[in-house]
Amino acid sequence: MSASTVTPPSAESVALSAHAVAGKKRGLPPVHEWDPPYCGDLDIRIRRDGTWEYLGSRIERPGLVRLFSTILRKEGEKYFLVTPVEKVGITVDDKPFVAVDFEVEETEAGAALRFETNVGDTLVAGPDHPLRIERDPETGEPAPYVLVRSDLEALIDRKSFYRLVEIGKRHEGWFGLWSAGEFFPVIPEAELPD
Repeated sequence: MSASTVTPPSAESVALSAHAVAGKKRGLPPVHEWDPPYCGDLDIRIRRDGTWEYLGSRIERPGLVRLFSTILRKEGEKYFLVTPVEKVGITVDDKPFVAVDFEVEETEAGAALRFETNVGDTLVAGPDHPLRIERDPETGEPAPYVLVRSDLEALIDRKSFYRLVEIGKRHEGWFGLWSAGEFFPVIPEAELPD
């Protein structure tokens, strides 16, 4: 096949492939098992606030954003949309998801934090979905994250983080959060304001 007959990838072609896969089985597609050829980059960007854009315009269809989110994969520091037949690079400003809300629920391991993301994923923070805090080296401002799946994290939105801080506890010299029997440190106790 000559290079002139190869069709470059588009958001539409990726969506069609993803939709075909989604219709075959329930749950998330096994993107970690697929090894399609790299077909270039698409002008798709995920903003820090969780907004998805294509060619500089917001993708307004929540179902399409959800579909794309199910075929997202991270390799090293790069993000790709992956189907059985193609892999395309996209741009992610911070993390691909945003945790937009949480609830505290009781489990056998004690209180647990159940998060919901902007694309409808739900997860319980714990050993499989750890929380972590990065602090800006210049301002000290915290950026809280929770692992959603396979090296893909969600930024915890500001309102949820403020609510989390309200229920935080002190433990072994740290202020942090308990969920599903795990303690996740937020800040050393010595740095807490009086």
